[in-house]
Amino acid sequence: MARTAAAPSTRRRKILAILAGGLVLGVGTALTLAAWNDSEFATGTFTAGSFNLEGSTDGTAYSDHAAIGDPAALDFSVGFDELSPGDVVTAPFAVRLDAGTDYDAIVTMTTADVTGDPANLTYRVLQTATFGCGDLTGATTLVSSRGLSEALAGVTFPLVAAPADQEYLCFEVTAGAGLTQDQSATATWQFAAESQ
Repeated sequence: MARTAAAPSTRRRKILAILAGGLVLGVGTALTLAAWNDSEFATGTFTAGSFNLEGSTDGTAYSDHAAIGDPAALDFSVGFDELSPGDVVTAPFAVRLDAGTDYDAIVTMTTADVTGDPANLTYRVLQTATFGCGDLTGATTLVSSRGLSEALAGVTFPLVAAPADQEYLCFEVTAGAGLTQDQSATATWQFAAESQ
């Protein structure tokens, strides 16, 4: 008698069906993992600009005098160190923004410090077309005549960010009639530039 193959059991069929289903899901997952990917990136570099005010007592050589303890020494005309009542002495000064400066500025002039005995000494500051105090014809008054010890505020002028744009100034100091022998005073002015 010949033997016939037994029909697969129901349990075996269920196992095969589950394995076949898992195989289909596994292939689907593999296809999902094979998707393409791409990215873009962007970056920016940020650098601060440069800003520097410098001064000159000779109209040619400019340098920094950024601390009250290290000011530019004004070169006053003959007689500044032996004043008599009625004497007038002058000193030129120039300010500009250095070659590396990126911004225009508004410069504010103030009195930073006065020591000694400033009584009977007055001063004014003029804006001139060229460096020096020799010819003040056509000069513009920046600071009107005032006592050396008077606080100075609100005096401003513009500067353009180019070394060729210089502000030429002339300080003029006058000894009053009440000046006493051996009287001495030192004044320091500040030029504070603010970028625009």
